[in-house]
Amino acid sequence: TLVNPEIINKEGEQYEEVNFEGYGPGGVGMIIQVVSANRNRVVSELRHLMGRHGGNMAETGAVGWMFSRKGQIVVPKELANEDKMLSIVLDAGAEDLRDDGSTWEVLAPPEAFEPVRGALDKAGIKPESAEVAWVPQNYVKLTGSQAQQMIRLIEGLEEHDDVQHVFANFDIDEKEMQSVMAAS
Repeated sequence: TLVNPEIINKEGEQYEEVNFEGYGPGGVGMIIQVVSANRNRVVSELRHLMGRHGGNMAETGAVGWMFSRKGQIVVPKELANEDKMLSIVLDAGAEDLRDDGSTWEVLAPPEAFEPVRGALDKAGIKPESAEVAWVPQNYVKLTGSQAQQMIRLIEGLEEHDDVQHVFANFDIDEKEMQSVMAAS
């Protein structure tokens, strides 16, 4: 369940940064980043949340292999065309530029993240988001009740005080997402 613990001292308490792995509805792989002073409490709470929404905790390595650690930068398409984006990000060390409909997704090795982000800043292109993330290698398509459960699970996890980020390899098409959000 645990990957790469890192100890952080904050306000006299010892906090630990930990990644937990789990499965959501439909076999969706999840990596849950947590910072907590009480790992046992968090494990119990996450296990409860996962079970309530059709998921379960997994052993270390069960899910991690489905993800790669990458710099991920999302840029609104109206800020630059494909040729301009390619020339800026590839010259700065990015591996890939993906068309995500209304945005460009730039992927880079973690060590090239800052140079790529800096090159975009220098070109006057402000990203919508930029982080070193766990990027899925493939996606699980969800529909209907599994899509609804997955969204409720993600919302529940993100509302938890100790959860910093949830990475998951699910894909819900836009119409399905809107109907799920309207039903909430």
